[in-house]
This record gives sequence, C-alpha cells and structure tokens, in this order.
Amino acid sequence: MSMADEQERRPSPGTPDAAEETAPAKRILIVDDDQTVLESLSDFLQFHGFAVRAAPGASQGMQALAENDFDLVICDLVMPGMDGIALIKLIRESGKEVPLLVMTGFASIEYAVESMKAGAADFITKPLKLDHVMLIVNRVLETRSLRKMAQEREYYKDLSNSDGLTQISNFRHFNHLLRVEIDRQRRYHRPLTLLMIDIDDFKKTNDRHGHLIGDMVLIKIAGLLKSQIRGCDFVARYGGDEFTIILPEVSQKEALAVGRRIQKAIELHKFQSPDYKDIGSISVTIGIASFPQDAPDAKELVARADRAMYAGKSAGKNCICLFGDEQNVIRPQHRERGEGGAAGSSV
Repeated sequence: MSMADEQERRPSPGTPDAAEETAPAKRILIVDDDQTVLESLSDFLQFHGFAVRAAPGASQGMQALAENDFDLVICDLVMPGMDGIALIKLIRESGKEVPLLVMTGFASIEYAVESMKAGAADFITKPLKLDHVMLIVNRVLETRSLRKMAQEREYYKDLSNSDGLTQISNFRHFNHLLRVEIDRQRRYHRPLTLLMIDIDDFKKTNDRHGHLIGDMVLIKIAGLLKSQIRGCDFVARYGGDEFTIILPEVSQKEALAVGRRIQKAIELHKFQSPDYKDIGSISVTIGIASFPQDAPDAKELVARADRAMYAGKSAGKNCICLFGDEQNVIRPQHRERGEGGAAGSSV
C-alpha cells in the first residue's frame, strides 16, 4: 500500500459485509507514522468490512478529514510534528464530531486520562491485539450510532412540535400543552388565561408588499410575543396570521397587562423590508378568556378567547377584548413611535 497516496481501502467482494448493499461500510481513518502498524491495521479492518483510509501523519490526517466524513478516527499518540493529543484537540476545535480512538505504546493510565480529557472515546495499547481492537472499534461505533439515533429522535420531536416558519410551537403542540396545563391548574385550583392574537389587516400587508415580507412580519411578531412573556408561558402559531399564548396561574385581569405590553411592543416596532423600506404600522387584536372563570375545559377556553378576539375585530380592531365584557373594548393609548428600544429595528 502506498502511504504517500493515502489510498482509501474498501471492503473486497469476498469480505463478510460486502454483500450488504443496504448498509454502507463504516469509514475509518487511521493516522500513524509507523507504516507496519498502518498496513496491518488497515488490512485487518478492511477484512472485517470497513472502508479504510490511511494517513502517515497528523497533517495528512487533517487533510483527509477536511475532504471526507468518517465514522471513526484511530490515531497514534506519539508522532513526529504533532502528537495524537494535539491532533485530537485540533479535530475537536474544527467542529468535527467524529469519535476518536487512540493508540499508545505506553500502557499508562496517565496517557489514557490525558487522551480522554482531550476528547478521545477510548484507547488501545501497542503492540496491538487485533481481537481487542475489534471489540473497542465496534463498541465506539455502536455508541456513536446510539447517540446519533437519540439526536435524530429529539430533532424530529422538535420538528413535529414547531411551526416551520416562526419556530414557535405549532397548533398541534399548543393543543397538547393547553390540555396538560388545564389539568394541572384544575388539580391545584389555580387560574389559567388564554390570549388569542390576530394581526390586523394582514392580507393587505401581503397584497401590498408580497408574501416574503408577510412571512418576515410573522417571524418578527412571533419574536415580539416571546419577548413579552415569562419563561413558563407558551406562545404558539395557531394558524395563518393568528397566534395564541397560554398564561399559567394568571388571572384575566393580570393577562390584560400582558396584552397591553404586547400591543405596545408591536406598535413601537418599526417594520421594514430588507432594503429598509417602511412597511407601515402593524397592529393586533387580542381576545382574552380564563379558566375556570370563563370556560370549564380547553376546548371551550379556546372558543371563548376566539369569540372575544372576533368581538374586538368587529369593534374596529387594534384592541383587547375580554370574554364576558365584549362591549367594553380596550384600546392602546397613543404613543410616539420613537419611544422605547424596539423602535428603529427592522423586520
């Protein structure tokens, strides 16, 4: 094998895993200045179905990592120019999350601890015992696969709960959270208040400026809503240009203060296109209903907060309306746009 060319060695047709087309061979990079070790370990791993690339030094190893993705890196701890621990640190600093297995001719716990602190997954000693090497390699690769599966499950869980545009909770997740919170507040005899929030005349914004600008407005509104609530509150995109906020342990009167803060934050924000053209003022209408004062369960609470919001729409928009007092709409006080830190920022 030519070390200078760093040829990648793939499983031969006669190896046990070569026929498994559904599972591509795991890719392993071996970095060692000892050509004998490099060749014998490469041949051994290739025989067991791995795709192997060999590098005779740390610099060649880093070049290989820059050009390809690997499932595992096996490197020697003692090499000229850059030792294995320095290589491990460099790989970690580069952002590569590939697991690293180190080889050392010094069977000392100090080297093992130092390599682990640097980021190695495990270590093996020289002279190599190939059956032990296979055991460690398989264990490290299995651990990597399990972690990757766990990360993917968490990713898809987050994806299923989030609105694709605004990255806040979606309608499905909102319904689940509302039922959970209603049950909890019922057990502890505490109030819960729901805000239904609709952007006024959003269709006109889309028609006048286009759907791209409309999407940017939705994203910014979602951010402004999040900025005005506590960490224990939940904001979600209910659908289209409508949002909702769950306020656990908050009465209707206390929720009114939250609604006022939201209206003020949106009123003071200067919505602009990417080329800094003024989009114009944006306002919202908010309907408020509380559990158990206004509704006995989650379904009725949504319906009554929605009814209050539509009463505000009928009364002229840009207002807050409390369920049970729909005739008394609450409008924001006039404020200068220059007031507050939010003014002047773009979408």
